[in-house]
Amino acid sequence: MVRVILIGYMGAGKTTVGKALAADLGLTFYDLDWYITMRYHRSVPEIFAERGEEGFRDLERRMLHEVAEFENVVVSCGGGTPCFYDNMEYMNSLADTVYLKADPEVLAQHLKMGKGKRPLIEGKTPEELETYIQESLQAREPFYSQAKYTIDISVLDTFTKIDECVRIIREMVGV
Repeated sequence: MVRVILIGYMGAGKTTVGKALAADLGLTFYDLDWYITMRYHRSVPEIFAERGEEGFRDLERRMLHEVAEFENVVVSCGGGTPCFYDNMEYMNSLADTVYLKADPEVLAQHLKMGKGKRPLIEGKTPEELETYIQESLQAREPFYSQAKYTIDISVLDTFTKIDECVRIIREMVGV
């Protein structure tokens, strides 16, 4: 039985790498945010608007506990998932956790392309975005660093490099 959970800041490529890893291993892929959207028939921004961040994080925790119990899966979590409740400890108890680490500048470039889809950064200017990423990444690093494995994905911006990331993760987790 294989369980791999990818964590990291928003824009780090957890979904892209997760899909590629799951396909390579012949496993089922779940993006936790998509799973929540499917279960509740609301987008993450809609849930944030209706319940606030605290309400969303409680819902996210419950859905994490559901998805993390599945067998033979690759799961990508939202950027904040490891930072709330006992989520990081819980994920480590069930799965091989992999932190996709990236420099703030790389994350800012990735997020500038699609920031309208992310409630925590929506409406921020480029300068505000970079400051926000640096500050929140610093606050989240103690949680992210609890992952069993870390890979620096700052240079993984092409499909060839994504394949390399998949190869490295497979070697790290032994699958």
